[in-house]
Amino acid sequence: MTTSGTPARDAPAAPARPRVRMTGAQRRQQLLDVGRELFAERGYEATSIEEIAARADVSKPVVYEHFGGKEGLYAVVVDREMQRLLERFTSAFSIGGHPRELLERAALVLLDYIEEETDGFQVLVRDSPATGTAGGFNSLISEVASKVEHLLGDHFRRRGYDPRLAELYSQALVGMVALTGQWWLDSRSPGKDQVAAHLVNLAYNGLAHLEPEPAPVDRPGPASGD
Repeated sequence: MTTSGTPARDAPAAPARPRVRMTGAQRRQQLLDVGRELFAERGYEATSIEEIAARADVSKPVVYEHFGGKEGLYAVVVDREMQRLLERFTSAFSIGGHPRELLERAALVLLDYIEEETDGFQVLVRDSPATGTAGGFNSLISEVASKVEHLLGDHFRRRGYDPRLAELYSQALVGMVALTGQWWLDSRSPGKDQVAAHLVNLAYNGLAHLEPEPAPVDRPGPASGD
């Protein structure tokens, strides 16, 4: 009752938010975008189907219908990020050039990707399902290293080095760039051009003076006891 004695009326309910109608392809893309965002923020294990559905404003069965579950969605998100980054590397290597230029270009490809597609890089380097979803950052690095191996093999042959060692050196070089990129993800300092230049300084100045058959540094022997 109101103070005047007349019955009080309930406030009108807020109108329901209209659900956006999407085609199947649009809905799939929306779920991929939402999954990419959440996996980047929280990682695979900490992200739930409920969160994905809530952020996309759909029911859980819609997510299952498109991807079969969280792991299916994660696998597609990872695969798409790997293809995006691999395309950048492939384009950079297709131009050719001096090995020093190729190394700097490769470093900048990764640093550009981290800067422009931070969520995508976060997805690649975060945790993955315990069951071992195909792909991921290690798989990506191996694919990039195989491309570098081919280029280094040609370079080694021209300089008289054993081309069979190209695989070892490609893994070392790409691993160095990848780990530096993960560090730079959080620091963003110094600038990416400087980071690339320092990587080249370390790697190429060593490559320029490679020993054909390097030997490990002698380890100190056991104490003589005197």
